[in-house]
Amino acid sequence: MKILKLALMGMLAVSFLDSALAQEDKGFDPATFDTNARPQDDLYRAVNGTWLDTTQIPDDKSNYGSFSVLADDAERQIRDIIVAAAEGQHPKGSNLQKVGDFYKSFMNTDRIEELGYSPLKAEIEKIMKLETHDQIVNHFGYLQQIGVGSPIGFFVTVDAKNSSRYLSAMIQSGTSLPDRDYYLKEGDEKFDMAKAAMVTYVNRLFELIESQGGDQGEMILALESKLAEVHWPRVKIRDANARYNLFKVSDLGNLGQNINWPKFFEACGVGAIEEINVMTPSFFEAFDEILVATPVEDWRSYLIYNLVDGYAEALSKDFVDAHFEFHSKTLAGIPVQKDRWKDGVGLIAGSGAGSFGVLGEVVGELYVQKHFPPENKEKMQKLVDNLLLAFGQSIDDLEWMTDTTKAKAREKLSKITTKIGYTDEWRDYSGLEVTAGDLYANLQSSNSVEYNRMIGKLGQPIDRNEWGMTPQTVNAYYNPTMNEIVFPAAILQKPFFNVNADDAINYGAIGAVIGHEISHAFDDQGSQFDGDGNLRNWWTDEDRAAFVALKTKLIEQYSEYEPLPGKKVNGELTQGENIADLSGLEISFKAYHLSLNGKESPVIAEWTGDQRFFLGWSQVWRRKYREAEMIKRLLTDSHSPSRYRANGPVMNIDAFYQAFDVKPGDRLYKPTEERIKIW
Repeated sequence: MKILKLALMGMLAVSFLDSALAQEDKGFDPATFDTNARPQDDLYRAVNGTWLDTTQIPDDKSNYGSFSVLADDAERQIRDIIVAAAEGQHPKGSNLQKVGDFYKSFMNTDRIEELGYSPLKAEIEKIMKLETHDQIVNHFGYLQQIGVGSPIGFFVTVDAKNSSRYLSAMIQSGTSLPDRDYYLKEGDEKFDMAKAAMVTYVNRLFELIESQGGDQGEMILALESKLAEVHWPRVKIRDANARYNLFKVSDLGNLGQNINWPKFFEACGVGAIEEINVMTPSFFEAFDEILVATPVEDWRSYLIYNLVDGYAEALSKDFVDAHFEFHSKTLAGIPVQKDRWKDGVGLIAGSGAGSFGVLGEVVGELYVQKHFPPENKEKMQKLVDNLLLAFGQSIDDLEWMTDTTKAKAREKLSKITTKIGYTDEWRDYSGLEVTAGDLYANLQSSNSVEYNRMIGKLGQPIDRNEWGMTPQTVNAYYNPTMNEIVFPAAILQKPFFNVNADDAINYGAIGAVIGHEISHAFDDQGSQFDGDGNLRNWWTDEDRAAFVALKTKLIEQYSEYEPLPGKKVNGELTQGENIADLSGLEISFKAYHLSLNGKESPVIAEWTGDQRFFLGWSQVWRRKYREAEMIKRLLTDSHSPSRYRANGPVMNIDAFYQAFDVKPGDRLYKPTEERIKIW
């Protein structure tokens, strides 16, 4: 634990001979600073420079930073819980039996090697029997149930225009590379290398399943390139109105004549649904033609590839190695595979945002019992209440918004629901069957349980207690259709939430995260939903135009950032997160001053309270990326790289100028009239 604490605090060298110093926790660590960098020029470098210069990205990671340290900490804590379950004796069918036996099935590499790819043979035989395009499409539907991808992504979610019901939806899918640009941009060395690696990977998988086919890699790359060509760009997909296209199932023939949609939905296991949101309709119009223009034999190869790729990490070592070489080494720049126990823990407990794992909430319940004291939840609730109060005051003070829209914004703010730490109603895993000796069967059972959990929502009341992340996830989120802000337990630790640090640090860190999530309710997309979670315009035309003008300026600011030579931040793709960073930080600073109740904040280690607020902000964004990972994120991630998350917002915040006496000529200086103030 001492080693972990030192890592979390940026390798602080503590003298244990001085007990007073050893017990002092300022909430920031001067040992991570770069004394040659001025906050006025580069706040990110000034606070994190020495850490950036001396820290190596672990060999099994694509990036590393404050989030990673907390995730590693949670991973070790979760491992202890899972290993204890595996070593104990538990009643058959109990949650602990399922956790323990699933882990044992994953760690039983002798048995996995013995089986090779034989667990997939029955599924491969099903694919080889497909003889028509109708049968191919039906199999796309079947694959939804076993967790394998296809060009048609089907799911169930809250209806964005009627948040009191669940609705079926489908979206473009079917490609292996991270973004359409990997397929379509010619002459880019990194993208060409990724495509070549994909061809090698596909051919390797067919070699491992003893296929006698030809060059399947080139054919599947060509097919996926056709799909990518008609995919919507990510910027378009993030437009909430553009991706809401309600169709009667009986009218889906208007998207093309070659897909028997009722049969597809029957294969999905949802029966005779009447309506569906087609999120990317032009893709399906084009796919209708691609479907019949591609020979059934090629589709069979494509389906086999997707099947083997989807289950490769649960097969013998040759498959695991091939999967790592392509997905992790080539596409993310990771040089070394993780220890197997880490993959097992991630599989069971979830491996990040939106990933519930096989038994994520079972492990989560045990995790919060051990590692999340009730007082943390109480303190967090007070912070949230202060941030909501500050946001309301900020709405009242806006100069660019009329009173009519302010009243609607206030109404929406008053309806935001807050979830802190963990759910009050844990998921039911009674339908999951787990045995210690059959990893593949366990995965199949889990896929079936989770898929049926999803489609079982159709026709049911909205579950407002459901969480979109496990407690052990180091993240937070805003859900527009629920109008809720959610903060899992694992992020409520230092450097984000430090119970021993003063308020300035905590408001700059977790306070700004809280403000960030509240601000998502009012960013370019969240602002299109009302307080009840419905996609509905509650703005006057005048105010919406003023808002668009402000966010356009922010898009322009971030679009100038160039993390790698010739590769810039996509200001349109990242605009929602950039708005939330800017507004969240602004609101959190206001909430910090409200918390002082008119008193002066003390000076600590020569830093004023206002300065410490911005130190707390900057230190949570320390992160290093491998080049391949950065390239991927610039195309796929709605968040800006960490340097710009630290530096970008403060250029627009007057309090930063006052705290550090920022003047013309300083690199983070903007003239007053050019500073962007949204919320």
